[in-house]
Amino acid sequence: MLPADEVRRRYEEIKAAAPGVTIVAATKYVSLEDMAVLADAGIEVVGENRAQDLVAKHDRFADVFRWHFIGHLQSNKVKFVNRTCELVHSLASVSAAQRLEIPALIEVNLSGEPTKSGVAPEEIETLLGPNVRGLMTMPPLDGDSRRHFRELRELAGRYGLPELSMGTTQDWRVAVEEGATLIRVGSVLFGK
Repeated sequence: MLPADEVRRRYEEIKAAAPGVTIVAATKYVSLEDMAVLADAGIEVVGENRAQDLVAKHDRFADVFRWHFIGHLQSNKVKFVNRTCELVHSLASVSAAQRLEIPALIEVNLSGEPTKSGVAPEEIETLLGPNVRGLMTMPPLDGDSRRHFRELRELAGRYGLPELSMGTTQDWRVAVEEGATLIRVGSVLFGK
């Protein structure tokens, strides 16, 4: 973890390059102790990938950050997410949708990769409901991110969904150019 002043500098740099975009600090590899560095750096929104880590970090830093869940959402973990988060980026099953009480983004697997979570574009309608605010995708690491981001933006427009969670450390700038309203960044903020 970089020192708080360097994290703050990087955070401000990203904010300046992405006006109006919510920057979600991806904390999957951030220890409980290092969460304090993010707080000192002025990070506002954090995104956690694992429900058990979310609970532990939220218990200690509940009022410091706004909390998003960005990992694979299992139905049996929804109760923890409902209690701690303001937004889920990874809704991909009807069973989770039925239990979810907070706003969510549908995770769309645009590449068709079997190793990626998410629904196929033609399955989006099965998850639409009053809590759905938008769409999220993870393009292939070695693929054309821009094409995937553009396709997600078009799908969101088709369904009248305003929020787009797309872009991570390696492609957040392209995501912002293609209309992201949320980006999920980690190592670009606080180092490897």
